[in-house]
Amino acid sequence: MNRRRLGTSLYAGLLFTVLGLLAWATGQPFIFPSLGPSAFILAFERRGKRTATYRIVGSHLIGGLAGLFAYLTIAGDVSLTSIPPALSMEGLRFTLSAVVSMILTSWGMIATDWIHAPACATTLIVSLGLLSTPVAVATIVVSIVILVEFHAGVLMLFNRLLGTTRSTTAT
Repeated sequence: MNRRRLGTSLYAGLLFTVLGLLAWATGQPFIFPSLGPSAFILAFERRGKRTATYRIVGSHLIGGLAGLFAYLTIAGDVSLTSIPPALSMEGLRFTLSAVVSMILTSWGMIATDWIHAPACATTLIVSLGLLSTPVAVATIVVSIVILVEFHAGVLMLFNRLLGTTRSTTAT
């Protein structure tokens, strides 16, 4: 069990490092909080239904779009630079934006069967005004695609080195 803990931890770090270096090199938000849980799931399970490319990418796309819709329609002119005062209109708008984005994301993931819990964090990041532009949402989705494709490449390389023919991820 100790070997699995170490392997999972190091592999999650490797997955995250690729995007961290890309963020550092480009100055764009290729790393964000909900990416960590996605990297962990890929590192821990490596293969299976929960690591399917369509599920991970699709759920973050749903979360990003739902968050952007909620933010732009409810809280779009409010800036989250500090915690809004108690009972303020800004605080209410952020709360409503978050609630609407969670409802839309949950519904969308269930309707498509693209269920991946970290996408709920993505929708909150966007709906609370942290990465709330179309370009930022596109960057989120590109980050997720890079993450899952790098993971698939690592598994393919591993399979070739070991001479196995196991499927890497369901796409």
